[in-house]
Amino acid sequence: MRIDVLLGEAQVAPADVVDRVVVVIDVLRAATTVAAALGAGARGVIPFETVDETASRAKAYERGEVRLAGERRMVKIDGFDLGNSPAEYTPASVEGRTILYTTTNGTTALAATHGARSCYFAAFVNVAATVASVRSSIAHGGDVTIICAGHERRLALEDVVCAGRLVRGITAGVDSVFRGDGARVAEMAERPFQGGIASVALEAGHAKSLIAAGFERDVEWCLTLDRYDRAVRYHDRQLQLEPATRTEH
Repeated sequence: MRIDVLLGEAQVAPADVVDRVVVVIDVLRAATTVAAALGAGARGVIPFETVDETASRAKAYERGEVRLAGERRMVKIDGFDLGNSPAEYTPASVEGRTILYTTTNGTTALAATHGARSCYFAAFVNVAATVASVRSSIAHGGDVTIICAGHERRLALEDVVCAGRLVRGITAGVDSVFRGDGARVAEMAERPFQGGIASVALEAGHAKSLIAAGFERDVEWCLTLDRYDRAVRYHDRQLQLEPATRTEH
C-alpha cells in the first residue's frame, strides 16, 4: 500500500486520485460542519464550488426541501439560510432537508476527487470512523491519497495534523506501507499533538483568524476528537453518512 498526503498548496491532479481511496480534510470548518449537518438528520449535503451554482441548483427543489448554506471570507453568504458554523446545524434547522453547500476551501477540494475509488470528507470530529472506513476500503489492496483542503490555497496546520492522525491510524499494523514525503511530514506534524488537539488553536493561523472574527466556539467544536461515530462519504456528488454497519477488516 502507498499512502500520500497533499498538504494544501498544490493543485490536485487526476493521477493523485484515480482508482485510489481518497480522504479530503477540512477541519476548519467544512468537514466538521458537514458531519454536524448529517448528524442532525440532514438528508444529504451537495457541495458546490461557487455561490451561483449553489443558488441555481436550489431552483430544482421545493423551497422547504433545501437549505442554502456556506461562507465566503468566513461569514454566511447573503441570502443563504446557514453559514459554516457547525452549531447552526441543529435538527430543527436541517432534519430531513438537503443542504446545498459552498465554502472557500473544502467544497473546491472535493470537486477534484472525481475518479477516486471511494472518497471521504474528514475532520477531527470523525477521524476514528474515517480510519475504520478507509481500512475497510483497502482491506483487499489499494492506495490512499489524503488531501488537505488548506486555507486559501495555503497549508493549514490543523488539516496537516489531522492528516497525520489519519496516516497513523490507517497504517497501524499494516505490512509493506510506502509513505510519500507528504505523509511523513503529516506524521511528524501530528506528533506534538498526540496528547490533545485543542492546542492546535494556539498554533494554527486559520484558527487564530476565526477566533479573532468571533468564531471561538466553532474552533472548540472543530478541535474535538470523535464527536461523531460515522464517516462521511462523498459519492455521486453528494455527501452522506457511511452506513453504520460498515466495519473494519
